[in-house]
Amino acid sequence: MQVNRTGIILSPNSRRVVLRPFVPFPEERRIRIIARVAILTEQDVDTELKRVFDEFHGRHQRPRDFFLARFNDVRAHLLSDASLSENRRLLIGAYFTQEYAVESAALFNPSIVWHPNQAGLPIGSRRFVLSLRAVGEGHLSSITFRTGIVDAACTITLDEPTRFATPPTVAPDALYEKALFHRKLVELGLDGSFAEHALADLDETFTLDRLERAVSLALRENRARRAEYAPLAAGVIALAKSNYEIEYYPDHALSERLIFPYGPSETNGIEDARFVEFRSDAGEVRYYATYSAYDGKIVLPQLLETEDFIRFRMHTLNGPAIANKGMALFPRMIHGQFAMLSRQDGENVFLMYSDNLYFWHAKQVLVKPTFPWEFVQIGNCGSPLETEAGWLVLTHGVGPMRKYSIGALLLDRDDPSQVIRRLREPLLTPDENEREGYVPNVVYSCGAAVHNGTLILPYAMSDYAASFATVGMRDLLDAMDPV
Repeated sequence: MQVNRTGIILSPNSRRVVLRPFVPFPEERRIRIIARVAILTEQDVDTELKRVFDEFHGRHQRPRDFFLARFNDVRAHLLSDASLSENRRLLIGAYFTQEYAVESAALFNPSIVWHPNQAGLPIGSRRFVLSLRAVGEGHLSSITFRTGIVDAACTITLDEPTRFATPPTVAPDALYEKALFHRKLVELGLDGSFAEHALADLDETFTLDRLERAVSLALRENRARRAEYAPLAAGVIALAKSNYEIEYYPDHALSERLIFPYGPSETNGIEDARFVEFRSDAGEVRYYATYSAYDGKIVLPQLLETEDFIRFRMHTLNGPAIANKGMALFPRMIHGQFAMLSRQDGENVFLMYSDNLYFWHAKQVLVKPTFPWEFVQIGNCGSPLETEAGWLVLTHGVGPMRKYSIGALLLDRDDPSQVIRRLREPLLTPDENEREGYVPNVVYSCGAAVHNGTLILPYAMSDYAASFATVGMRDLLDAMDPV
Protein backbone atom coordinates (compact mmCIF):
# COMPACT_ATOMS: atom_id res chain seq x y z
CA MET A 1 0.00 0.00 0.00
CA GLN A 2 1.48 3.32 -1.12
CA VAL A 3 0.98 6.28 1.24
CA ASN A 4 2.04 9.57 -0.34
CA ARG A 5 3.33 12.34 1.90
CA THR A 6 2.61 15.65 0.15
CA GLY A 7 5.42 17.65 1.74
CA ILE A 8 2.96 20.40 2.68
CA ILE A 9 3.87 21.82 6.08
CA LEU A 10 1.67 24.06 8.22
CA SER A 11 3.92 25.49 10.91
CA PRO A 12 3.01 27.80 13.80
CA ASN A 13 3.38 31.49 13.00
CA SER A 14 4.09 33.80 15.93
CA ARG A 15 3.21 36.84 13.78
CA ARG A 16 -0.48 35.96 13.91
CA VAL A 17 -1.60 37.92 16.95
CA VAL A 18 -4.99 38.76 18.38
CA LEU A 19 -6.22 41.46 20.77
CA ARG A 20 -7.07 40.11 24.22
CA PRO A 21 -8.11 41.77 27.50
CA PHE A 22 -5.29 42.69 29.87
CA VAL A 23 -6.47 42.61 33.50
CA PRO A 24 -3.85 43.74 36.05
CA PHE A 25 -4.21 42.45 39.60
CA PRO A 26 -5.10 43.45 42.23
CA GLU A 27 -8.08 45.68 41.50
CA GLU A 28 -6.35 48.74 43.01
CA ARG A 29 -3.84 48.66 40.14
CA ARG A 30 -6.64 49.16 37.64
CA ILE A 31 -7.88 52.18 39.53
CA ARG A 32 -4.38 53.70 39.62
CA ILE A 33 -3.85 53.12 35.87
CA ILE A 34 -7.11 54.89 35.04
CA ALA A 35 -6.25 57.73 37.43
CA ARG A 36 -2.89 58.27 35.70
CA VAL A 37 -4.56 58.50 32.30
CA ALA A 38 -7.18 60.84 33.78
CA ILE A 39 -4.60 63.51 34.68
CA LEU A 40 -3.15 63.69 31.16
CA THR A 41 -4.01 66.77 29.13
CA GLU A 42 -6.11 66.25 26.02
CA GLN A 43 -3.04 66.99 23.92
CA ASP A 44 -1.06 64.32 25.77
CA VAL A 45 -3.94 61.89 25.31
CA ASP A 46 -4.01 62.57 21.56
CA THR A 47 -0.23 62.12 21.33
CA GLU A 48 -0.18 58.85 23.24
CA LEU A 49 -3.14 57.41 21.35
CA LYS A 50 -1.56 58.31 18.00
CA ARG A 51 1.62 56.55 19.13
CA VAL A 52 -0.39 53.38 19.90
CA PHE A 53 -2.20 53.38 16.57
CA ASP A 54 1.00 54.10 14.62
CA GLU A 55 2.96 51.35 16.38
CA PHE A 56 0.27 48.70 15.97
CA HIS A 57 -1.03 49.81 12.56
CA GLY A 58 -1.91 46.93 10.25
CA ARG A 59 -1.70 44.26 12.93
CA HIS A 60 -5.40 44.14 13.83
CA GLN A 61 -8.83 44.82 12.39
CA ARG A 62 -11.14 47.27 14.17
CA PRO A 63 -8.82 48.02 17.13
CA ARG A 64 -10.89 51.12 17.96
CA ASP A 65 -13.93 48.95 18.59
CA PHE A 66 -11.90 46.69 20.86
CA PHE A 67 -10.43 49.60 22.85
CA LEU A 68 -13.87 51.11 23.39
CA ALA A 69 -15.23 47.74 24.51
CA ARG A 70 -12.36 47.40 26.98
CA PHE A 71 -13.06 50.89 28.31
CA ASN A 72 -16.66 49.85 28.95
CA ASP A 73 -15.38 46.78 30.78
CA VAL A 74 -13.35 48.87 33.24
CA ARG A 75 -15.42 52.06 33.47
CA ALA A 76 -16.78 50.95 36.86
CA HIS A 77 -13.33 51.84 38.24
CA LEU A 78 -13.73 55.52 37.29
CA LEU A 79 -13.85 57.78 40.31
CA SER A 80 -16.55 60.07 38.88
CA ASP A 81 -19.24 60.27 36.23
CA ALA A 82 -17.51 63.13 34.40
CA SER A 83 -17.72 62.73 30.62
CA LEU A 84 -14.53 61.72 28.82
CA SER A 85 -13.45 62.43 25.26
CA GLU A 86 -13.51 59.50 22.87
CA ASN A 87 -9.71 59.57 22.59
CA ARG A 88 -9.33 59.33 26.37
CA ARG A 89 -11.72 56.39 26.43
CA LEU A 90 -9.77 54.75 23.63
CA LEU A 91 -6.48 55.29 25.44
CA ILE A 92 -7.83 53.82 28.67
CA GLY A 93 -9.03 50.81 26.68
CA ALA A 94 -5.57 50.41 25.14
CA TYR A 95 -4.01 50.21 28.61
CA PHE A 96 -6.25 47.24 29.36
CA THR A 97 -5.49 45.41 26.09
CA GLN A 98 -2.66 43.11 25.05
CA GLU A 99 -1.56 41.14 22.01
CA TYR A 100 -1.65 37.35 22.18
CA ALA A 101 0.19 35.14 19.68
CA VAL A 102 -2.40 32.43 19.15
CA GLU A 103 -0.19 29.85 17.40
CA SER A 104 3.29 30.74 18.63
CA ALA A 105 3.83 27.30 20.21
CA ALA A 106 2.09 24.81 17.90
CA LEU A 107 -0.37 24.31 15.04
CA PHE A 108 -1.57 20.73 14.84
CA ASN A 109 -4.35 18.09 15.08
CA PRO A 110 -6.15 19.03 11.85
CA SER A 111 -9.67 18.10 10.76
CA ILE A 112 -11.02 18.53 7.21
CA VAL A 113 -14.55 19.02 5.83
CA TRP A 114 -15.82 20.23 2.47
CA HIS A 115 -16.41 23.98 2.32
CA PRO A 116 -20.07 25.13 2.22
CA ASN A 117 -19.21 27.21 -0.89
CA GLN A 118 -18.13 25.10 -3.88
CA ALA A 119 -18.83 27.75 -6.54
CA GLY A 120 -16.39 28.70 -9.27
CA LEU A 121 -14.20 25.59 -9.22
CA PRO A 122 -12.93 23.50 -12.15
CA ILE A 123 -14.66 20.17 -12.74
CA GLY A 124 -13.35 17.56 -10.31
CA SER A 125 -12.07 20.05 -7.75
CA ARG A 126 -13.44 20.66 -4.26
CA ARG A 127 -12.80 23.41 -1.76
CA PHE A 128 -12.18 22.39 1.86
CA VAL A 129 -12.07 23.88 5.34
CA LEU A 130 -9.25 22.74 7.59
CA SER A 131 -9.52 23.29 11.32
CA LEU A 132 -6.41 23.19 13.49
CA ARG A 133 -5.55 23.36 17.15
CA ALA A 134 -3.51 26.52 17.69
CA VAL A 135 -1.44 26.78 20.88
CA GLY A 136 0.00 30.03 22.19
CA GLU A 137 1.45 31.46 25.37
CA GLY A 138 0.64 29.43 28.49
CA HIS A 139 -0.21 26.43 26.27
CA LEU A 140 -3.70 27.85 25.74
CA SER A 141 -5.46 26.09 22.85
CA SER A 142 -7.96 27.57 20.41
CA ILE A 143 -9.42 26.62 17.01
CA THR A 144 -8.15 28.27 13.84
CA PHE A 145 -8.95 27.61 10.18
CA ARG A 146 -7.34 27.34 6.76
CA THR A 147 -8.92 26.80 3.35
CA GLY A 148 -7.73 25.11 0.18
CA ILE A 149 -8.62 23.09 -2.89
CA VAL A 150 -8.18 19.44 -3.87
CA ASP A 151 -8.20 19.13 -7.66
CA ALA A 152 -9.29 16.23 -9.87
CA ALA A 153 -5.87 14.60 -9.55
CA CYS A 154 -6.04 14.97 -5.75
CA THR A 155 -3.33 17.61 -5.68
CA ILE A 156 -3.78 19.77 -2.59
CA THR A 157 -3.35 23.54 -2.69
CA LEU A 158 -3.64 25.65 0.46
CA ASP A 159 -4.81 29.26 0.38
CA GLU A 160 -2.43 31.75 1.96
CA PRO A 161 -3.89 32.85 5.32
CA THR A 162 -4.34 36.56 5.90
CA ARG A 163 -2.17 38.51 8.31
CA PHE A 164 -4.98 38.80 10.84
CA ALA A 165 -6.45 36.57 13.53
CA THR A 166 -9.72 37.82 14.99
CA PRO A 167 -11.75 36.43 17.88
CA PRO A 168 -15.54 36.46 17.57
CA THR A 169 -18.06 38.48 19.49
CA VAL A 170 -20.36 36.63 21.84
CA ALA A 171 -23.81 36.93 20.33
CA PRO A 172 -25.90 39.17 22.61
CA ASP A 173 -29.16 37.76 21.27
CA ALA A 174 -28.34 34.08 21.80
CA LEU A 175 -31.42 32.20 22.93
CA TYR A 176 -31.70 29.28 25.33
CA GLU A 177 -34.44 26.69 25.08
CA LYS A 178 -36.09 26.42 28.49
CA ALA A 179 -36.89 22.69 28.26
CA LEU A 180 -33.37 21.77 27.11
CA PHE A 181 -31.76 24.05 29.71
CA HIS A 182 -33.85 22.54 32.50
CA ARG A 183 -32.91 19.02 31.41
CA LYS A 184 -29.22 19.94 31.59
CA LEU A 185 -29.77 21.34 35.09
CA VAL A 186 -31.28 18.00 36.09
CA GLU A 187 -28.29 16.10 34.65
CA LEU A 188 -25.93 18.31 36.65
CA GLY A 189 -27.92 18.01 39.87
CA LEU A 190 -28.73 21.73 39.84
CA ASP A 191 -32.50 21.33 39.69
CA GLY A 192 -34.71 21.86 42.71
CA SER A 193 -36.79 24.57 44.30
CA PHE A 194 -34.32 27.38 43.61
CA ALA A 195 -33.94 26.53 39.91
CA GLU A 196 -37.70 26.08 39.54
CA HIS A 197 -38.22 29.49 41.14
CA ALA A 198 -35.66 31.18 38.88
CA LEU A 199 -36.99 29.61 35.67
CA ALA A 200 -40.68 29.98 36.49
CA ASP A 201 -41.24 33.37 34.86
CA LEU A 202 -38.95 32.83 31.87
CA ASP A 203 -40.39 32.34 28.40
CA GLU A 204 -39.84 29.11 26.48
CA THR A 205 -36.75 30.80 25.01
CA PHE A 206 -34.69 33.37 26.89
CA THR A 207 -31.40 35.29 26.78
CA LEU A 208 -28.48 35.19 29.21
CA ASP A 209 -29.34 38.69 30.44
CA ARG A 210 -32.90 37.62 31.20
CA LEU A 211 -31.66 34.52 33.04
CA GLU A 212 -29.18 36.52 35.12
CA ARG A 213 -31.93 38.91 36.19
CA ALA A 214 -34.23 36.00 37.08
CA VAL A 215 -31.52 34.30 39.16
CA SER A 216 -30.67 37.56 40.92
CA LEU A 217 -34.34 38.13 41.74
CA ALA A 218 -34.71 34.57 43.05
CA LEU A 219 -31.75 35.15 45.38
CA ARG A 220 -33.25 38.39 46.69
CA GLU A 221 -36.60 36.73 47.30
CA ASN A 222 -34.89 33.97 49.30
CA ARG A 223 -32.58 36.10 51.48
CA ALA A 224 -32.93 33.74 54.44
CA ARG A 225 -31.41 30.89 52.37
CA ARG A 226 -28.94 32.97 50.35
CA ALA A 227 -25.87 31.11 51.63
CA GLU A 228 -27.47 27.82 50.57
CA TYR A 229 -28.70 29.04 47.19
CA ALA A 230 -25.68 31.13 46.09
CA PRO A 231 -23.66 28.08 44.84
CA LEU A 232 -26.72 26.85 42.94
CA ALA A 233 -27.17 30.29 41.37
CA ALA A 234 -23.52 30.29 40.29
CA GLY A 235 -23.96 26.82 38.78
CA VAL A 236 -27.01 27.88 36.79
CA ILE A 237 -25.17 30.88 35.32
CA ALA A 238 -22.03 28.81 34.63
CA LEU A 239 -24.13 26.30 32.67
CA ALA A 240 -25.62 29.12 30.61
CA LYS A 241 -22.19 30.63 29.90
CA SER A 242 -20.93 27.20 28.81
CA ASN A 243 -23.74 27.08 26.22
CA TYR A 244 -23.23 30.19 24.14
CA GLU A 245 -23.14 31.58 20.61
CA ILE A 246 -20.35 33.44 18.83
CA GLU A 247 -20.28 35.23 15.51
CA TYR A 248 -17.88 36.90 13.10
CA TYR A 249 -18.25 39.69 10.58
CA PRO A 250 -19.01 38.13 7.17
CA ASP A 251 -16.07 40.03 5.66
CA HIS A 252 -13.61 38.18 7.91
CA ALA A 253 -11.74 35.62 5.79
CA LEU A 254 -12.15 32.12 7.20
CA SER A 255 -8.43 31.98 8.05
CA GLU A 256 -8.95 35.06 10.28
CA ARG A 257 -11.69 33.49 12.39
CA LEU A 258 -10.37 32.27 15.71
CA ILE A 259 -12.49 30.31 18.18
CA PHE A 260 -10.93 31.35 21.47
CA PRO A 261 -11.92 29.83 24.86
CA TYR A 262 -14.84 31.65 26.42
CA GLY A 263 -17.02 29.37 28.58
CA PRO A 264 -16.16 28.47 32.19
CA SER A 265 -15.28 24.90 31.18
CA GLU A 266 -12.83 26.19 28.52
CA THR A 267 -10.67 28.57 30.53
CA ASN A 268 -7.52 26.57 29.80
CA GLY A 269 -8.28 25.71 26.22
CA ILE A 270 -10.35 24.21 23.41
CA GLU A 271 -8.63 21.08 22.15
CA ASP A 272 -8.81 18.68 19.18
CA ALA A 273 -12.01 19.66 17.36
CA ARG A 274 -13.33 16.81 15.19
CA PHE A 275 -15.46 18.44 12.47
CA VAL A 276 -18.07 16.57 10.48
CA GLU A 277 -20.47 17.59 7.72
CA PHE A 278 -23.75 16.24 9.07
CA ARG A 279 -26.66 15.62 6.74
CA SER A 280 -30.14 15.19 8.21
CA ASP A 281 -32.69 12.72 6.86
CA ALA A 282 -34.35 15.72 5.15
CA GLY A 283 -31.09 16.57 3.37
CA GLU A 284 -30.20 19.64 5.46
CA VAL A 285 -26.47 20.15 6.03
CA ARG A 286 -24.95 21.37 9.27
CA TYR A 287 -21.38 21.21 10.52
CA TYR A 288 -20.71 19.83 13.99
CA ALA A 289 -17.49 19.44 15.90
CA THR A 290 -16.88 17.62 19.13
CA TYR A 291 -14.01 19.08 21.13
CA SER A 292 -12.36 18.82 24.53
CA ALA A 293 -12.95 21.74 26.89
CA TYR A 294 -10.29 22.10 29.57
CA ASP A 295 -10.57 24.31 32.66
CA GLY A 296 -7.17 23.44 34.10
CA LYS A 297 -8.47 20.50 36.13
CA ILE A 298 -11.15 18.62 34.19
CA VAL A 299 -11.51 17.74 30.50
CA LEU A 300 -15.12 17.74 29.26
CA PRO A 301 -16.36 16.79 25.78
CA GLN A 302 -18.43 19.56 24.21
CA LEU A 303 -20.10 20.24 20.86
CA LEU A 304 -20.15 23.16 18.45
CA GLU A 305 -22.40 23.59 15.47
CA THR A 306 -22.52 25.97 12.53
CA GLU A 307 -24.19 26.28 9.16
CA ASP A 308 -21.87 28.86 7.62
CA PHE A 309 -18.68 29.13 9.74
CA ILE A 310 -19.80 32.65 10.67
CA ARG A 311 -22.09 31.94 13.61
CA PHE A 312 -21.30 29.06 15.97
CA ARG A 313 -23.30 27.56 18.82
CA MET A 314 -21.36 25.91 21.65
CA HIS A 315 -23.10 23.23 23.73
CA THR A 316 -22.31 21.16 26.78
CA LEU A 317 -22.86 17.43 26.32
CA ASN A 318 -24.63 15.57 29.10
CA GLY A 319 -25.35 12.05 30.30
CA PRO A 320 -23.38 9.23 31.92
CA ALA A 321 -21.77 8.27 28.60
CA ILE A 322 -20.06 11.67 28.30
CA ALA A 323 -16.56 11.08 29.60
CA ASN A 324 -12.90 11.41 28.58
CA LYS A 325 -11.80 12.61 25.14
CA GLY A 326 -12.13 11.72 21.50
CA MET A 327 -15.86 11.97 20.71
CA ALA A 328 -16.51 11.73 16.96
CA LEU A 329 -20.01 12.05 15.49
CA PHE A 330 -21.19 9.96 12.53
CA PRO A 331 -22.15 12.17 9.54
CA ARG A 332 -25.80 11.05 9.54
CA MET A 333 -28.35 9.36 11.76
CA ILE A 334 -28.42 5.56 11.78
CA HIS A 335 -31.82 3.90 12.14
CA GLY A 336 -33.28 7.13 13.53
CA GLN A 337 -30.57 7.74 16.11
CA PHE A 338 -27.44 9.84 16.38
CA ALA A 339 -24.27 7.75 16.56
CA MET A 340 -20.87 8.63 17.92
CA LEU A 341 -17.48 7.07 18.59
CA SER A 342 -15.72 7.77 21.87
CA ARG A 343 -12.92 6.65 24.15
CA GLN A 344 -14.68 6.32 27.48
CA ASP A 345 -11.90 4.66 29.43
CA GLY A 346 -8.87 6.16 27.68
CA GLU A 347 -8.03 2.76 26.23
CA ASN A 348 -10.75 1.35 23.94
CA VAL A 349 -13.00 2.68 21.17
CA PHE A 350 -16.69 2.81 22.13
CA LEU A 351 -19.85 3.14 20.04
CA MET A 352 -22.72 5.27 21.36
CA TYR A 353 -26.30 5.90 20.23
CA SER A 354 -28.78 8.57 21.32
CA ASP A 355 -32.10 10.03 20.23
CA ASN A 356 -30.95 13.45 21.49
CA LEU A 357 -27.75 15.06 20.23
CA TYR A 358 -26.94 16.65 23.59
CA PHE A 359 -27.62 13.69 25.91
CA TRP A 360 -25.82 10.35 25.77
CA HIS A 361 -26.55 7.43 28.08
CA ALA A 362 -25.70 4.17 26.26
CA LYS A 363 -22.26 2.92 25.21
CA GLN A 364 -20.58 -0.31 24.18
CA VAL A 365 -16.99 -1.31 23.49
CA LEU A 366 -16.39 -1.43 19.74
CA VAL A 367 -12.64 -2.04 19.37
CA LYS A 368 -9.89 -3.00 21.83
CA PRO A 369 -6.12 -2.70 21.39
CA THR A 370 -5.13 -5.81 19.42
CA PHE A 371 -1.81 -5.27 17.65
CA PRO A 372 1.53 -4.36 19.29
CA TRP A 373 1.54 -0.80 17.88
CA GLU A 374 -1.73 -0.08 19.76
CA PHE A 375 -1.29 -2.08 22.98
CA VAL A 376 -1.29 1.07 25.18
CA GLN A 377 -4.50 2.54 23.79
CA ILE A 378 -6.62 2.92 20.68
CA GLY A 379 -8.86 5.83 19.73
CA ASN A 380 -10.44 7.41 16.68
CA CYS A 381 -8.86 9.98 14.37
CA GLY A 382 -12.08 11.76 13.47
CA SER A 383 -15.61 11.01 12.35
CA PRO A 384 -16.32 7.85 10.33
CA LEU A 385 -16.30 8.26 6.53
CA GLU A 386 -19.15 6.58 4.68
CA THR A 387 -18.05 4.50 1.68
CA GLU A 388 -19.79 1.84 -0.38
CA ALA A 389 -17.71 -0.78 1.44
CA GLY A 390 -18.68 0.47 4.91
CA TRP A 391 -17.82 3.11 7.50
CA LEU A 392 -14.11 3.87 7.28
CA VAL A 393 -12.73 4.75 10.73
CA LEU A 394 -9.21 6.09 11.06
CA THR A 395 -7.71 5.21 14.42
CA HIS A 396 -4.69 6.17 16.47
CA GLY A 397 -2.74 3.52 18.31
CA VAL A 398 -0.10 3.98 21.00
CA GLY A 399 2.70 1.47 21.27
CA PRO A 400 6.17 1.12 22.84
CA MET A 401 7.90 4.37 23.86
CA ARG A 402 4.46 6.06 23.64
CA LYS A 403 4.75 6.17 19.86
CA TYR A 404 1.52 7.16 18.06
CA SER A 405 0.57 5.64 14.72
CA ILE A 406 -2.52 5.98 12.52
CA GLY A 407 -4.49 2.88 11.58
CA ALA A 408 -7.84 2.10 9.98
CA LEU A 409 -10.81 -0.23 10.27
CA LEU A 410 -14.10 -0.72 8.48
CA LEU A 411 -17.57 -0.95 10.06
CA ASP A 412 -20.74 -2.39 8.57
CA ARG A 413 -22.87 0.40 7.03
CA ASP A 414 -26.15 -0.90 8.45
CA ASP A 415 -24.76 -2.06 11.79
CA PRO A 416 -21.67 -0.07 12.81
CA SER A 417 -21.23 -2.24 15.89
CA GLN A 418 -19.81 -4.86 13.50
CA VAL A 419 -16.11 -4.47 12.59
CA ILE A 420 -15.67 -6.15 9.21
CA ARG A 421 -12.09 -5.27 8.22
CA ARG A 422 -9.00 -3.92 10.01
CA LEU A 423 -5.41 -2.93 9.22
CA ARG A 424 -2.91 -5.20 10.90
CA GLU A 425 -0.05 -2.71 10.38
CA PRO A 426 -0.25 1.08 10.74
CA LEU A 427 -1.28 3.23 7.82
CA LEU A 428 1.09 6.00 8.92
CA THR A 429 3.87 6.19 11.51
CA PRO A 430 6.16 9.16 12.24
CA ASP A 431 9.25 9.25 10.01
CA GLU A 432 12.53 10.96 10.89
CA ASN A 433 11.20 14.35 9.76
CA GLU A 434 8.03 14.02 11.82
CA ARG A 435 9.15 12.54 15.12
CA GLU A 436 10.67 15.70 16.65
CA GLY A 437 8.35 18.21 18.28
CA TYR A 438 6.57 19.26 21.43
CA VAL A 439 5.51 15.62 21.97
CA PRO A 440 7.93 13.35 20.06
CA ASN A 441 7.00 10.31 17.97
CA VAL A 442 3.38 11.25 17.25
CA VAL A 443 1.24 11.37 14.13
CA TYR A 444 -2.42 12.20 14.75
CA SER A 445 -5.50 13.38 12.90
CA CYS A 446 -8.91 14.73 13.88
CA GLY A 447 -10.63 14.03 10.58
CA ALA A 448 -10.03 13.06 6.94
CA ALA A 449 -12.00 13.11 3.66
CA VAL A 450 -12.40 11.02 0.52
CA HIS A 451 -12.08 12.63 -2.94
CA ASN A 452 -12.05 10.90 -6.33
CA GLY A 453 -11.25 7.51 -4.81
CA THR A 454 -8.45 8.89 -2.65
CA LEU A 455 -8.21 9.35 1.09
CA ILE A 456 -7.11 12.91 1.93
CA LEU A 457 -5.46 12.64 5.34
CA PRO A 458 -4.36 15.79 7.18
CA TYR A 459 -2.24 14.87 10.18
CA ALA A 460 -0.22 16.41 12.98
CA MET A 461 3.48 15.86 13.46
CA SER A 462 4.57 15.48 17.10
CA ASP A 463 2.11 18.07 18.42
CA TYR A 464 3.92 20.90 16.64
CA ALA A 465 2.99 21.25 12.95
CA ALA A 466 0.68 19.61 10.40
CA SER A 467 0.86 18.07 6.94
CA PHE A 468 -1.15 15.98 4.44
CA ALA A 469 -0.88 12.44 3.11
CA THR A 470 -2.94 10.68 0.44
CA VAL A 471 -3.66 7.02 -0.23
CA GLY A 472 -5.84 5.27 -2.78
CA MET A 473 -9.04 3.94 -1.23
CA ARG A 474 -8.86 0.71 -3.20
CA ASP A 475 -5.32 0.06 -1.94
CA LEU A 476 -6.38 0.86 1.62
CA LEU A 477 -9.39 -1.45 1.58
CA ASP A 478 -7.40 -4.27 -0.03
CA ALA A 479 -4.74 -3.97 2.69
CA MET A 480 -7.32 -4.58 5.46
CA ASP A 481 -7.76 -8.05 6.85
CA PRO A 482 -11.29 -9.41 7.30
CA VAL A 483 -12.31 -9.70 10.95
